[in-house]
Amino acid sequence: MNILFVCTGNTCRSPMAEALLKEKMPEASTQSAGVFASNNLHANGFAIQSLQERGIQCEHKSQPVTKELLAWADVVLTMTTGHKQSLIIDFPDYQNNFYTLKEYVSEADKQVWQELQKAYADLEVKRALFIQQNKGEMDRIELQQQLQEYLRHELAMIRGLEANLITYDISDPFGGSLEIYRETLKELEKYIDLLIKKIQ
Repeated sequence: MNILFVCTGNTCRSPMAEALLKEKMPEASTQSAGVFASNNLHANGFAIQSLQERGIQCEHKSQPVTKELLAWADVVLTMTTGHKQSLIIDFPDYQNNFYTLKEYVSEADKQVWQELQKAYADLEVKRALFIQQNKGEMDRIELQQQLQEYLRHELAMIRGLEANLITYDISDPFGGSLEIYRETLKELEKYIDLLIKKIQ
């Protein structure tokens, strides 16, 4: 399987992800690129240092996302939903291969999404029914207040479910300290380990 990691400039997150995967799974066929990358820039110094502290070498030169790279890749794993959306706009022919890294490896969210969709549907049914039953009985402001109270339990449940959703973005260390790069590396490693389990 050919895996392409994508971030913004291809100097921080995506080369770190690529280096981690190559270290943990040497047989993996992987590259990285950036949606706004220039050619032939080295990886960020803190990205290289945080990897070297773990005994991982990073011989990297940046490259932009191209049609040729996308044709090579079986799966394209972006660092954020924003990167994924950019790729969908610029390269719609390949959109079935685009995922955020977290989205691709996370199973837990699927159940939360199903529960949320049901909760949204239930809320809409209750809302419509309440409005239909009380429309002529009170003015608009009172109706709105009563509706909020009537739906309080459903709204609280929805907020709880939304809070449990995984944020699909890997935090951006750009401009941060070495410690921030270490934290990003730790976050990436968690999802690279899940990726390896999925593709092995």
